[in-house]
Amino acid sequence: MAWFAISDAERQHFALPQTQGFLARGSLVIETRLSSDDRPQTLLAFRERVPWERSLSLQAIPRGGIVLITTQQGESAHVALDLDASERSDLLRITYSWDAPARWGRLAIERPERGSVRSVQAPRPRPLWLEDIKTMTLCHGLIQLDSDVEFFAFSDDIEPLGPMPSLTASVPLLAQDEYRPVARFKRGDLVQTLEHGPVPVLAHLCRTVPARGSFRPVRLRAPYFGLQQDIFVAPDQKLVLSKPMVDYMFGCEAVLVPARHLVNGTSAIWHDLSLTTTYHQLVLPEHETMIAAGAALESLFIGRMRRKPEHHAQSLLSPLSRAHLPEHMLSAHPVLRPFEAITLVEQSAA
Repeated sequence: MAWFAISDAERQHFALPQTQGFLARGSLVIETRLSSDDRPQTLLAFRERVPWERSLSLQAIPRGGIVLITTQQGESAHVALDLDASERSDLLRITYSWDAPARWGRLAIERPERGSVRSVQAPRPRPLWLEDIKTMTLCHGLIQLDSDVEFFAFSDDIEPLGPMPSLTASVPLLAQDEYRPVARFKRGDLVQTLEHGPVPVLAHLCRTVPARGSFRPVRLRAPYFGLQQDIFVAPDQKLVLSKPMVDYMFGCEAVLVPARHLVNGTSAIWHDLSLTTTYHQLVLPEHETMIAAGAALESLFIGRMRRKPEHHAQSLLSPLSRAHLPEHMLSAHPVLRPFEAITLVEQSAA
C-alpha cells in the first residue's frame, strides 16, 4: 500500500477502505518552510478524547527546533531535533517513522534543496489509530495545520532518508549507441557519460513518493536545454548547462541548475496529474553526467556515504554493501541560485 493518505491545501486523499485498528508501523512526512519572523508554529496538531484521550503535535520552536509530542491514555512521548539558523530558511522535510512492536522510532529532518539529513531516535513509539489518520487527512477543520506546510502524508512503511531518485521511468538515457528508458537500466549495464564515455551502472534506485512539495514533478520541454522530447524529473534534479552564455555570465565552463529553478511556464512547468510518482536514478562510479533525450543531467550524488554507517542504514542504498559503494566528490560546476537560473534562461531565450 505504502502512501495511503496525502493531504495539502487543495487536495486530500485517503485510500484505505476501512479504518478499524491501528497502524503499528509507518511514517508521517511533512514538508514545510518555517516562519521568517521566528514565531512559534504548530505545524500539525490533532487531539481526540473519544473513546480515550490521544493527541499528536508537531511544533517548530523559536530559536529551538522541531518537537514531536504524542499522548495516549495519559502517557506522553516527546522527541526533539535542534535547528540551526541556516536550516530555518530552507524547505524542510520532516519524517517521523515508527515500529511500535519493535519499540523503535525516528524523527528526521532533511533539506531537499541541499541534500542534508539529521535524525534522532524516538523511543517506545505508540501505534496510530487509522481513524485518527483519516480525520487528519480529510478534515482540516478538525486539526491545526500551519499555512507554511506544503503537504503531509502517511505511509505504511519506514520511509528512507538521504539521496533520492529524480527521473521518471520513461526518461530516455543514452547507453552506448541507443536511448533506453532509465527504468530498464540495471547493475552492470553501460550508460554514456560526458566525462568518461560509457561507464557501468553500480546501482539502480527507485522510490514512489507523493507528487507534492519537493517531489512534485517538473516537465522539461523540448527543444529547450537541448531536449529532443519532453521529460519529467524531480524538482531537485540538476541539469548541466554549458552554453556560451554560461561562460559570459558566470565565468565558468558549465553550471548546475535544479529543475525547480527553471519553472517559468514555458521551458519548464509543474506537472500535477497524479497523487504519487515513481522516480528512478543511477549510481555511477564518479558521479558523472548522463545524456537524457539530448540534455545533460547529473547522476545520483551519494557523497561519502560509505563512511557513514548510520546514514547508509536509513537510505535506499542500505541493501548494498558500503564496501562496494563509490565515493563522490562535489561537482566542479557551481550550482546556480534561483535568480541566477531565471536570468540565464531569460538571456538564453532572448
